Amino acid sequence: MLSVLIWFPILAAALVAILPRKIPANRVRLGALTLSGLVFLWNIFLLLKFDITQPGMQLQEYLPWNETLGLSYKLGVDGLSILMLLLNTLLSWIAIYSSSQQTERPRLFYSLILLVNGGTAGAFLAENLLLFFLFYELELIPFYLLISIWGGEKRAYAGIKFLLYTAVSGILILATFLGTVWLTGSSSFNYDTISTQTLSATLQIILLVGIIVGFGIKIPLVPFHTWLPDAYVEASAPIAILLGGVLAKLGTYGLLRFGMGLFPQVWSILAPTLAIWGAASAIYGTVTAIAQKDIKRMVAYSSVGHMGYILVASAASTALSLVGAVAQMVSHGIILAILFHLVGVVETKVGTRELDKLNGLMSPVRGLPLISALLVLGGMASAGIPGMTGFIAEFIIFQGSFSVFPLPTLLCVVATGLTAVYFVILLNRTCFGRLDNDLAYYPRVLWSEKIPAIILAVLIIFLGVQPTWLVRWSESTTTTMVAAIPPVEKVETRYIASLHQ
Repeated sequence: MLSVLIWFPILAAALVAILPRKIPANRVRLGALTLSGLVFLWNIFLLLKFDITQPGMQLQEYLPWNETLGLSYKLGVDGLSILMLLLNTLLSWIAIYSSSQQTERPRLFYSLILLVNGGTAGAFLAENLLLFFLFYELELIPFYLLISIWGGEKRAYAGIKFLLYTAVSGILILATFLGTVWLTGSSSFNYDTISTQTLSATLQIILLVGIIVGFGIKIPLVPFHTWLPDAYVEASAPIAILLGGVLAKLGTYGLLRFGMGLFPQVWSILAPTLAIWGAASAIYGTVTAIAQKDIKRMVAYSSVGHMGYILVASAASTALSLVGAVAQMVSHGIILAILFHLVGVVETKVGTRELDKLNGLMSPVRGLPLISALLVLGGMASAGIPGMTGFIAEFIIFQGSFSVFPLPTLLCVVATGLTAVYFVILLNRTCFGRLDNDLAYYPRVLWSEKIPAIILAVLIIFLGVQPTWLVRWSESTTTTMVAAIPPVEKVETRYIASLHQ
């Protein structure tokens, strides 16, 4: 059942790629949209099969592959991955739907998106470390091509920068996985086998640092974030949705699954550093966003800030903070998707993303009133206004983290306030004011261009009003993960004793 989420999109990508050239671009898009929609419906079916009371892996699949290398085809889904899978299939469908019907080289474009869909699903489902790494790297070249071919003026530079940073991330993660298996003496890369092995506290810390840095590049955290603004800004709006909404979640997921999951005994030793790091990323991202003149770059830097909240929640590692971390992953993906889509519509209709050149888009006669209203909603959700999913996720994180790390949590609260500042600046300059009588004759926004934002807006409000639908899926799994992490005092005492020995 799980393999369908991986191999159906990959086979669909191959099918789209070999379509005859005479088929027009809009027909290719419709075919890719249908195939992607089928994957999303299958994901909904799996969601109905998922038992929220079970903390462990469900619907598992196992097939021996290469016993010599310790590589096996082992899949499973739990509360940490079920919502990530749903987010992946939803945003992949949104990305295809929001793309232009006259996209150049449509067969390659849509086949690459479907390939990313399948590879990302494989990474979320893999229970074998090498299998995870294969799927983790599978999205590297497709995203590079999507940025480099269909991006903006500096797309070549942004694509190469993305490629290099992501390659370094993969090298660190592979080295850590190989080192873990070699040091434990295990003959298998299966997650459940390695997680039961024991190592000295010093070796665990060294390996955990490799995991944190490797996935920190993918998240990305300051100072490994410099690839993000260039990639997000130069990528087209549909690809920016996938970069921010899906790709970054591989980093946070990997940090929890392979950092906290494999090394729970020493997680608490590095937790204070991680909390400070997360708070610093949150403050840096929000302050930098305020200084931006390009609204797409502003949204990109806001992503850096919001990912810092997840690191603070992971460092606190309480049952409530981890539920909040998973909720923030989903919330961040949805909010970022609606913002990038709307920024793309504004750029297409108005011809610019510069704050100094935009004004009066809320005008009901000659502006973009519905797009502006949805942009206001997206900004409010990102700023954590009550009644929206952004508020729920951040509130749970702050409540769960404050008792463990009060100062980093307070800094994240300050970052939330700063988020409101830069979105007020963005909305005030773009949506309000008077239109230029000579220039403000914008093309009409079609309903087909509004539908993705409307779907995402409904989700933002629904999950904000009914947060149980957001948090119930991960509670059992995150509670079990927290139970495996000893208090920091015991860990430090044990670590110091091992050093004396």
